[in-house]
Amino acid sequence: MRSGLVLTAVVCLAMTAAAQTPGELKAARVLAADVKQGPLAAHAFLAKMPKGSDLHVHLSGAVYAETFLKNGAEDGLCINTTAKAFAKKQGSECAKGDVPAESVFKNQALYDAMINSFSMRSFVPSSGWSGHDQFFATFGKFGGLDKKHAGEWVDEVASRAAGQNEQYLEIMHTPDFGPSASLGYKLGWSDDLEALREKLLTGAVRENVKSAIAEIDAVEATRKSVAHCGTPQAAPACTMTVRYIFQVLRAFPPQQVFAQTLLGFELASVDPRVVGINYVQPEDTYMSMSEYDRQMKFLQFLKTKYPKVHLSLHAGELAPGMVAPEGLKFHIREAVEVAGAERIGHGVDVMYETDADTLLKEMAEKHVMVEINLTSNDGILGITGKNHPLANYRAAKVPVSLSTDDEGVSRGNLTQEYTRAAMEQGLTYLELKNMARTGMEHNFLPGEDLWTQPDAWGKPRAVCAGQALGGDRPTAKCTEFLKGSEKAAQQWELERRFRVFEAGVQ
Repeated sequence: MRSGLVLTAVVCLAMTAAAQTPGELKAARVLAADVKQGPLAAHAFLAKMPKGSDLHVHLSGAVYAETFLKNGAEDGLCINTTAKAFAKKQGSECAKGDVPAESVFKNQALYDAMINSFSMRSFVPSSGWSGHDQFFATFGKFGGLDKKHAGEWVDEVASRAAGQNEQYLEIMHTPDFGPSASLGYKLGWSDDLEALREKLLTGAVRENVKSAIAEIDAVEATRKSVAHCGTPQAAPACTMTVRYIFQVLRAFPPQQVFAQTLLGFELASVDPRVVGINYVQPEDTYMSMSEYDRQMKFLQFLKTKYPKVHLSLHAGELAPGMVAPEGLKFHIREAVEVAGAERIGHGVDVMYETDADTLLKEMAEKHVMVEINLTSNDGILGITGKNHPLANYRAAKVPVSLSTDDEGVSRGNLTQEYTRAAMEQGLTYLELKNMARTGMEHNFLPGEDLWTQPDAWGKPRAVCAGQALGGDRPTAKCTEFLKGSEKAAQQWELERRFRVFEAGVQ
């Protein structure tokens, strides 16, 4: 029996090798040799590899602490030297004990302490203060900055992505939702979602949509100005296609969460730059846990009103011990079956869900993609190596793609995620390549897919068949098809980048 299994494995490996192109085989050999040499060599190779997209990236968490310190000084903020956090001035002066934010540039010890406070740099868990605590505490510490910097932050994220051979970003961002939330609290909670929706729409949400669009207009104008897009001095960041995911704060009472969620659906239905909705904040807080069922029903209801709006949900960003065992059993399933999520962010506790094997099979059949965030799962949850479910997802044929989550707070980038996948999860070049393809297939851009079958590559639609994938001169019919599909155009561009990259591998 064992000899038969070995023979079958050898045959499968031979078939896999035969199916690969000469460029893929060469790149696979080089990466395998680099992995044996160590993570530094693997990182150098993977930094140049096309990665397609980053579909799970929070804007505020993606910006590095150094940028926030510069912005804090520009905004005239103060620093609470005890809390190592930004503070507002009291009148025209900093409060007693606080110092002007600009003073960090003349005090190296304070500068270092602030970077550590704003991120996971140098963090070591201690009694009563975990990686989870440190990670989520950072957002309150660098809060209070003027929103005028948002365009600069998007440019920073896009510049870093362009430097790693990425081409597409879906950035999670929270436009101002104050008017909608205020009305939600004024109206109070009601289980009559239909009536509540109508009152919110007419009372605040429709006007709030206009201000949210204006806010995104300003962000886009600033980022394009900073990068000199459309001029001979255009920076590499201008080559990045950027879209936004409207993020909803889940750890609040239902009247606020529903109002903000409704605003997100309305905005995404009229502004093509906003391609989907996501719920954020720690999944283990009291409100997140106790309101989870109700929130999934919000989304189920609103999906009937806005069927074309896409949904990706943080679900299963939990580990044993963080919540009671019962709390690990249903989040991913409800996100998929009740809310109708097309993608799941994190999904770390999937093997603790009730009937996990059936859930994995369902996700594979529905092609629900999981956004894998190895570094943040390690830092926040302490989950790494064989304790991470990436191998379980892949064995069940659930589509997966790598993403950064909060690269500024984590002090990393997408190349780091690919390196960890190769070094810690044992992924090969072709497996990483197909994960990049998966991300491009499951993005929320409009248009038909390049490929004939979901999550299967190599056979493009007939209109683009019979020519080199990613070729510089596709046929007239293929060109017309690509012009009519933003998704397929991005997929074609990824294939072009792979062709160029593999040709240059030494």
